[in-house]
Amino acid sequence: MAELDRQLGIAGVARVSAGNSGLARVQVQGAFGEGEMYLHGAHVTSWKPAGNDEALFVSSKSRWEEGQAIRGGIPICFPWFRAKSDDERAPAHGFVRTKTWHIESIAENENGVAVTMFTQSDEHTRKWWPAEFRLVHCVTFGSELRLELICRNTGTTPFRFEEALHTYNRIADIGNARLLGLDGVTYLDNTESNKEKTQRGDVIITSATDSAYCNTQNNVDLLDADKKRRIRLRKEHSLSTVVWNPWNEAAARLHDLGDGEWKQFLCVEASNMLDAAIHLAPGQEHRMAAVLTVERFGDSIKEAITR
Repeated sequence: MAELDRQLGIAGVARVSAGNSGLARVQVQGAFGEGEMYLHGAHVTSWKPAGNDEALFVSSKSRWEEGQAIRGGIPICFPWFRAKSDDERAPAHGFVRTKTWHIESIAENENGVAVTMFTQSDEHTRKWWPAEFRLVHCVTFGSELRLELICRNTGTTPFRFEEALHTYNRIADIGNARLLGLDGVTYLDNTESNKEKTQRGDVIITSATDSAYCNTQNNVDLLDADKKRRIRLRKEHSLSTVVWNPWNEAAARLHDLGDGEWKQFLCVEASNMLDAAIHLAPGQEHRMAAVLTVERFGDSIKEAITR
């Protein structure tokens, strides 16, 4: 880590250091605020834009160890979402979120600090998936948080993959939050065996939720009445949006989630899954981006949300 920091760190702006359980991370700070990204899974675990509280939720019981996914922040799901359809032994949500990535660069630009990490196919990945690939995650920490996931087919045969940036948005109380921007969109309800439904009005979470909204590129606004803030998700080259919260009973079965912590987050995920999965020919590249912004609002909007 010391050598990585010497080579790539930027004095007063970005440094490579030991984080939880000694795992390597990149910490950034500036006029825009501050952020944190682990090499384990190229996982963003913190973003505090200037003048705002922490925007991301991380569990107090998250496992910070090799082979385990970090519970919270922004895990990367690739090359499949949920369980692998043809192999129940395969790791859920793919294998890159538990893999140690490499830092490609750390750079300041007009938008903030960009941290770029990469991973690629190897003996371990081929055990689960035969494709040859290179995957890059470029995260720009600024007044907005921009995440760009870039996949290149480095082999000689085409492949298909699913992807998601599984963002855990921190909220004060799931009972006083709602999502705007999905009204009228068809979705598949995974709590009812992917039954097809149509969203009517705002999304209000009142039970276990695992919904894949299809054929949508819409901005989605998460309104948090208690924190008086809006977190907006803007997507690029993403045709599905996943909304997830385990609710009480399912949360109790998650050993890396603290008691009652399910009330403190709502996952809203830029993704390409199911019919939106990506087909990539040899030499081709695909880019998907998620951009988060935070905005404060006044009492009048709070009253409208909780009314």
